[in-house]
Amino acid sequence: MKTVNHWIGGKTVEGTSGNYGPVTDPATGAVTTRVALASAEEVDAAVAAAKDAYATWGTSSLAARTAVLFRYRALLDARRDDIAALITAEHGKVHSDALGEVARGLEIVELACGITTQLKGELSTQVSSRVDVSSIRQSLGVVAGITPFNFPAMVPMWMFPLAVACGNTFVLKPSEKDPSAANLLAELAAEAGLPDGVLNVLHGDKVAVDGLLNHPDVAAVSFVGSTPIARHIHATASANGKRVQALGGAKNHMLVLPDADLDAAADAAVSAAYGSAGERCMAISAVVAVGAIGDELVARIKERAEKIKIGPGTDPASEMGPLITAAHRDKVASYVTGAAAQGAEVVLDGTGHTVEGFENGHWIGLSLLDHVSTDSDAYRDEIFGPVLCVLRTETYEEGVALMNASPFGNGTAIFTRDGGAARRFQLEIEAGMVGVNVPIPVPVGYHSFGGWKDSLFGDHHVYGNDGVHFYTRGKVVTTRWPDPADAPTGVDLGFPRNH
Repeated sequence: MKTVNHWIGGKTVEGTSGNYGPVTDPATGAVTTRVALASAEEVDAAVAAAKDAYATWGTSSLAARTAVLFRYRALLDARRDDIAALITAEHGKVHSDALGEVARGLEIVELACGITTQLKGELSTQVSSRVDVSSIRQSLGVVAGITPFNFPAMVPMWMFPLAVACGNTFVLKPSEKDPSAANLLAELAAEAGLPDGVLNVLHGDKVAVDGLLNHPDVAAVSFVGSTPIARHIHATASANGKRVQALGGAKNHMLVLPDADLDAAADAAVSAAYGSAGERCMAISAVVAVGAIGDELVARIKERAEKIKIGPGTDPASEMGPLITAAHRDKVASYVTGAAAQGAEVVLDGTGHTVEGFENGHWIGLSLLDHVSTDSDAYRDEIFGPVLCVLRTETYEEGVALMNASPFGNGTAIFTRDGGAARRFQLEIEAGMVGVNVPIPVPVGYHSFGGWKDSLFGDHHVYGNDGVHFYTRGKVVTTRWPDPADAPTGVDLGFPRNH
């Protein structure tokens, strides 16, 4: 059986803890790989390698850093299919979804290639007689990233390329459920010329996470995952004096007004709710239909959802793959089986779905729940699976009030032909990312990603300007130099004495 080991100090390092976790092919249910789970001593080794590397990388030139990143970008581009294949094998998403994930990660590598403009400082001259003031940004040191299973390549690339471009060194703790993509990313970085120890991959579970959160040599921690864990990460790392950006869960709503193009809204709801099997924090999991359009909108969503082909990610005909684990599949199914008892109409029930020839895979079909109440489990919880809830309101105001009452504030969308309504919505809605006739408003790389309320803990969003600011700290320098003409008597620097 294949073993995924750590990547520390520029090379593969076999696990020494004796503890391993299973890695499953979600399409077959078979355990195909084991991953080493780090001990506290291995956490120390990874951080020590990063600290040693920082002594030289932290003072390296911007030209040297960006040269590595340009080569890295080329290697990632050439190996897109290989990275995507690892994602499909361990996460289960279809190949096109996996390729899309790699493409979105590459956006941040490209942003990092232009770090020279992001790190430019500011200068004010003559703030007083012969006094200048400048503002600069400097790296932090060793920083860590703890990333989720649903995007095993993209989310790490949201973090470490910017971090190392800013002069930091990095310890990545990816999900133990699909760890192989992270190792390939690190190997390609080494091939691009990234010095040993600048990027390290440490596999593990709670031992590894807590080790990084408590380690005195880790200056900052980035995290993407569920809200309870994000809250723990933020509280623990902050208590240890670290800078933290911790992105939590979501319950993303899509408001559909009576004037909306219902075909476009139905297409968007299906792609946003069921893409990547709903295992993404930007999935639309609640559609709020305003006025009399609800029945027609639900009918159009149902018609489209029934045509989605579910199968293994390696099959080019598949449009949706399995869920990551059998336990997660069963948890997602429980929300559907319990929905009717809590007042919902089950329009589509995907809980009995299987795929011929892959009966042991972690399969679930698409589920559509209508007339869902705001106090039901299916609405209140982040399901993280292909389950779409439809809620009804009579007015725009009721819809916005319903959405703003949610404890989550990650992403949201409105579908309408009315520019005034759209403008009002983007100002009134309490969420960090807003789409207008765009169902999944994930910002491009040069804008920052992050939510509000229980969807974000910390002051900084990920990537974009916020990412650069998170991985650097500001310094203001005030300088006074004497005029050469004021040099002591006897020293002539060739400047005229005209006073």
